[in-house]
Parts: sequence; structure tokens; C-alpha cells
Amino acid sequence: MSFVKRYLIPRLIQYILVTFLGLTAVFLFPRFLPVSPIEQQLAQYQTFGVYVSPEQQEEMIQTLKQLYGLEGTLWEQFVVFWKRLFKGDFGPSLSRYPTPVTKVIGMSLPWTIGLLSVTTILSWIIAVLAGGIVGYYRKRWMEAFDIFVMIIRPIPYYVMALILLILLAYVFPIFPLSGGVGIARGLTFSWQTILSILKHAILPAFTLLIVGISWQFQSMKLIVQSVRTEDHVWYSRTAGVDDRKVVFNHVIRNAMLPMITQLGLQFGSIFSGTLITEMVFAYPGVGWILYDAVMKADYNLIMGIMCISVIAVTTSIFLLDLIYPFLDPRVRYR
Repeated sequence: MSFVKRYLIPRLIQYILVTFLGLTAVFLFPRFLPVSPIEQQLAQYQTFGVYVSPEQQEEMIQTLKQLYGLEGTLWEQFVVFWKRLFKGDFGPSLSRYPTPVTKVIGMSLPWTIGLLSVTTILSWIIAVLAGGIVGYYRKRWMEAFDIFVMIIRPIPYYVMALILLILLAYVFPIFPLSGGVGIARGLTFSWQTILSILKHAILPAFTLLIVGISWQFQSMKLIVQSVRTEDHVWYSRTAGVDDRKVVFNHVIRNAMLPMITQLGLQFGSIFSGTLITEMVFAYPGVGWILYDAVMKADYNLIMGIMCISVIAVTTSIFLLDLIYPFLDPRVRYR
């Protein structure tokens, strides 16, 4: 009962508050821009040379206000925004009219979830193990790996994606340049389709893995170098415990606890890195349709993606907070 009062309820309140503030920021941000989405839409029609009479223009403005949820005062719009959000109704996608935004995102979300989940788990496991071993043994030959990580770490996702795209898809055409599956190939459960999907996903996944590992490797190495000097590690080594058991049972096991917290904090940057990587490779995930929505001024689709992004990041951090007591007994006893 004390766990619920002292740990679960405060974090649940924090989760609800942070999610509410994040979604409120999504609601307010486009409304304080100097150019409204309706003006952008009308300007786009004029760019294509479409003549719209004043009567038709006024009717279009009223229709777009209804589609965008911009009718009434700011408070009325805020209430409508939350009503539509609870219903999962972001309106139709204007660039894919009349397809609803939820359907457009639903078709792209599995691609992003698959790419993000695999790369996030793999990069975290590899960084924890590699950083733990390098930080504990500190052999001279391991310094080469440390130098390589120091070079990679400052490189943004999009730069790494462009480097891999040029090297492995253009100069050496080993992997496809773009897309998520072969041209004119339907999404069927056949070996050819699965191999095509995997082949198209290798470069985006490799980009996220390289940058993700480099970010977390150095943090794990520094934590391990601090843990290896603690008394319980020294006592285990003095007692003649096998070095591998000391590394995995005493050093890495204790050093990985702060890395779990760091994983939750870095999820936001990982999520944004996935979106940018998808834009570079034209991967059919949420990042690609976000880029397409920005280029076509699809306001409803942009709002839907931003709301889902906020909910995904805050929910992942909340779930990690719930898992943490099962990994760290000090939190349970407290």
C-alpha cells in the first residue's frame, strides 16, 4: 500500500500533468504562428493559379475552420481539441482527402514501431555490455573502440543517414536507396516480401544503432569505472570470485540501473531521430508522412503526429518508472 501512495500515485499524477502540458503546447503552438494554416491553404491554391471568388473563398474559410477545429474563441477551440482527441478524431488529411488522419497514421505507425523498438532495444543492450566490459577492463586495445565512439557521438542522425546512403546505396549499391518494400510488391506473408522489407530496413536501422550505441556507450563506461572502485567489488575480487562473475553480477548489474533511467530520458531524442532517419530514406513510417504533411501544409496530419509523439514519449517514460522498482530493490524497500 505504501508503494502505491509513495511511488505509483505521484508518478501517475506527474505522467498525466506532463502529457496534458505537452498536448496543450501542441494545441497552442500553431495558433500563435504569424501565418494561419487557412491562409497557407488559400495561398497554395493561388500559387497553382486557381481563381476563387470572394463568396467561394469565404465558404472555404468556414469549411477549413471546421476541419481544423479553429471555430469560436480560443477556449472553445481548446475544448473541441480535447473532445476530438479523446475520440481519436483529428479530422481528414487534406493531402489525402477524405482519408482520416487516424487511418493515415495507422498505416505508417507499424513501420515506425518496428524500426524504433528493434533499434532501441539492441542499441541499449550492446551499449550496456560493451561499455561495461570496456569500462571494467580498460585494456589498451579497447581504446580504439573508445576513440571510434568519440568520433561518432557528435554526428547527428541525418548526417549519419546521408553518409550510409551515399556509401552503401549509391557508391556501393548494396542496399535500396529508399522505400520500405520493393516496387510493385504487395504486403503479403511471403519470403520474398519479408526479405525485401528487411533489406529496405537495414540502412535506417543501422543509422539508429550506430548513433544510439555511441550516445549510451560512454555513459555506461563512466558509470562502470565508478562502480568498479566500490567496496563490494573489491571484496569480491579479493575473495577470489571469477572475474566474469564480478563483471556481470556486481559491476554491470549495478551500473545498468542509471542507464534504465537514461533510456527513458533519451527516448524523446531517439523518437525524433527515427522520424529524421525515415525522412532521409523515404521510409514509409511516421517520419516520412510528417515530412510530406509539412511540404503539403496538411495541418490536421501534423497535429495528429505531434499528439501521438507526445503521448508515446511520456508513456514510455512512465512505464520505465513502473518497471524500475522491480530492478532496483532499494526503491522497493524505500
